[in-house]
Amino acid sequence: MQLIGMLDSPYVRRTAICLKLLGLSFEHRSLSVFRAFDAFSAINPVVKAPTLVTDDGTVLMDSTLILQYLESLVDPAQRLVPVEPKAHLRALRLTGLALAACEKSVQLVYERELRPSEKRHAPWMERVRTQVHAAFHGLERELAQVPIVATPDQIGEHGVAIAVAWRFHQLMLPEVDFSDDFPEIAKFSAQAEALPAFRETPPI
Repeated sequence: MQLIGMLDSPYVRRTAICLKLLGLSFEHRSLSVFRAFDAFSAINPVVKAPTLVTDDGTVLMDSTLILQYLESLVDPAQRLVPVEPKAHLRALRLTGLALAACEKSVQLVYERELRPSEKRHAPWMERVRTQVHAAFHGLERELAQVPIVATPDQIGEHGVAIAVAWRFHQLMLPEVDFSDDFPEIAKFSAQAEALPAFRETPPI
């Protein structure tokens, strides 16, 4: 399998870390959707990261759909998504909050990096910042109630998504610093980032 995309994308990094936790071998091709548009387009004309090229040549995109496929390749005991209904529901909620934090953080980065300053709409950017804060607030409450154990066999896809979302926000949006607001997320993220699968997959 080939994973296409750069690790500064939280979605690519999320997928790469989960591949490692699932014990699946893959080749990572670090292509930028901006600087390597033509090369990426030759693999996936939609130019969406992450893109996964399966062993039979099928091209998949969207990190959530890719991870659904990857889960089907391993034994149930190895999977990162819990099967028991209550645990599964909580994992889905946490993943949804983490992906919302990713999405809104990415929007803020794009506004800052791609849109000319005179064309930025301050009320819109404030609304997006509020949404990011709300997503992390929801995660903080969940982790305060029931912590996630940051070990390879217990972190789950939802834990990976949370840690990756937090690291991306901290690195890319230091001007929107939520560190003091969410100590449980910060503590969990630090524990997760110490795991080999995270250390081997830096967001650069």
